[in-house]
Amino acid sequence: MVRPAAPVLLLCGYYGEHNLGDDALLQVLVSSLPQPQQLLITARDPAPVLALAPSAQTVKRRSLLLCLRAALRADMLVLGGGSLLQDSTSFSSLVYYLLLMAVARFGGAEVVLWGQGLGPLQRPISRVLVRTVLPFCKAASWRDQRSFDLARHWAPKLSMVVAADPVWQMPAHPWIGGDAIVLSWRPTPLLDRSGWRRLTAALDLLSAELEAPVIWLAFHEHQDAPLLQHLSEEGLLPERLKARSSTLVPHSLEAVCELVQRARLVLPMRLHALILARLANCPMAALSYDPKVEAAAAMASVPCIHLTALPSVDGLLNLWRAEVDRPADPDQTEQLRRQASAHTDLLNRMEADVR
Repeated sequence: MVRPAAPVLLLCGYYGEHNLGDDALLQVLVSSLPQPQQLLITARDPAPVLALAPSAQTVKRRSLLLCLRAALRADMLVLGGGSLLQDSTSFSSLVYYLLLMAVARFGGAEVVLWGQGLGPLQRPISRVLVRTVLPFCKAASWRDQRSFDLARHWAPKLSMVVAADPVWQMPAHPWIGGDAIVLSWRPTPLLDRSGWRRLTAALDLLSAELEAPVIWLAFHEHQDAPLLQHLSEEGLLPERLKARSSTLVPHSLEAVCELVQRARLVLPMRLHALILARLANCPMAALSYDPKVEAAAAMASVPCIHLTALPSVDGLLNLWRAEVDRPADPDQTEQLRRQASAHTDLLNRMEADVR
């Protein structure tokens, strides 16, 4: 097959699923690519993807056949951001990405893992499959040390770097301050009724003390937007807090940045909500449902509590109260932005090799 003059790059990720975290990853990834190139991007809904990359062609990400055909066309396959090589979402998701990697390599494409986390891999067969396919890659950039160390053990010849999540490369903004408490909470099996009651009771006390409105930021529209109403219907939301609360579904990353810049406190569970808020140097305290959130919080010196180890209502209240109106150190934020550029540097080196 004759290759076109401009290399064909297939960007594969959780794109077009109305998750602003993945939109942020795609925005950074596309802006990192040198020109010229032909872009193919997997997407469920093409509209938000094409808004970020108007010259790209999209491929239905939920059609394995179409994605495999695209992999055979590509000069380079980039698995762009997130934790795609994991089986906690589903085993079939892991197999999907591994098949793409294997078929792309069979077709002569270079395979690059960009801004990835490795795992969790809960099944023995998952670990066997990843160990088998990982050496097919040309290079990998990891967003945490644990993933880097595991990949180094399984594929010692793979060219790799580790750096802060690629979304840290987005522009930083000054914290302005305002009156709101902003949440980026998600449904999670880690919280039972008692856990949700503890969180909402502490939030009720803090919002009353500050006389602050509470904005429930639906970072992943389909998962997060119903949460406030669901908690209310289940009797897990104090009436006073309900009266102060509203759900906001942002339709752009800019809208998120404008919102968090004016928050007195941001309480994120979502990884990329944490990062975008810290890029605005916001006061914050994180809640972790996943090691990736804890890792990012530690990098940014953000207080973080795992959902399986919630303190008492008073403990939560005291922690959150201590962070209100305490913005981040802009120098530390800038240091994370510079560190995250290692993802772009590796990608540019790999992309130059296919020309």
